[in-house]
Amino acid sequence: MGMSYAYGDGSSTEDSYAVLRRALELGVNHWDTADLYGAGKNESLIAPIIKERREEVFLATKFGNVFDRTLTTHQDLVASNAPWIVDGTPAYARKCIDLSLKRLGTDHVDLYYLHRIDDRVPIEETIGAMAEFVKEGKVKHLGISEAAADTIRRANATHPIAAVQNELSLWTQDYREEELPLCEKLGIAFVPYSPLGRGFLTGQITSVSDMAENDWRRQNPRFQEEALAINLAIVDKVKEIAGPKGATPAQVALAWVLAQGENVVPIPGTKRVKYLEDNAGAAEVTLTPEELKSLNEVQAAAGSRYPESMMAFTKR
Repeated sequence: MGMSYAYGDGSSTEDSYAVLRRALELGVNHWDTADLYGAGKNESLIAPIIKERREEVFLATKFGNVFDRTLTTHQDLVASNAPWIVDGTPAYARKCIDLSLKRLGTDHVDLYYLHRIDDRVPIEETIGAMAEFVKEGKVKHLGISEAAADTIRRANATHPIAAVQNELSLWTQDYREEELPLCEKLGIAFVPYSPLGRGFLTGQITSVSDMAENDWRRQNPRFQEEALAINLAIVDKVKEIAGPKGATPAQVALAWVLAQGENVVPIPGTKRVKYLEDNAGAAEVTLTPEELKSLNEVQAAAGSRYPESMMAFTKR
């Protein structure tokens, strides 16, 4: 996502390709994108590497967050100038899968997510439509994102759900008590997005000035100066454990996520090769029971994880 969207200026094409090729060298072949990221630009960006190495990549993309308002079925929301629109209608899903495949330059994706749950459309209707894409060979597996336990059960009863992509990290544990164990019980992969707390848990952000002027995080409640100052205590705990282990804070934060279950597959994003290599090294970091206990006891993060208008579309 960060290559094209949200975290300041995107990467150059050359830098992005270097990261992607190095990822495959390291065995990092689960690539996650979405039509929302850069309004389709992220899918188009990775397409040439997908074309080169398609058989090596497990490719996931998403739909549901409307970025081109001419395409949505919910034109009443467009007319009312709604700040954010989620569309899970079968008609919109059909438009989105075809456009994503065209941008990605492939005839199928391995995993197709509903990016956010549309409370205007029964989840059974959306998943039923997505299941048609499986029958057509356009999609191999289905997933949902920012989904609450009941939605996961209902979706999985309609068509097998392969993955649930919900936020999980040391400063976001909203889904740890119910949805995470439910996914394990149902045999569904739990795919934590933002496992590094949007970069905060790396220890490299200590004030708002550390972020570019056009960085989306400047709008996030947890990155406001007052909340940020409180949340640094979480990073201090991570650093306290990382130092003696010869690990980086990012590696410890990711190791904690990995320790949450064998079905947990975190997807940290990066725009640079050195951070990709650092993240990949987390697989070699083992936390002791005492270290896990200490991390489990970190304080709750100050501030909500999204602005209020966006929080309305989470955990549905």
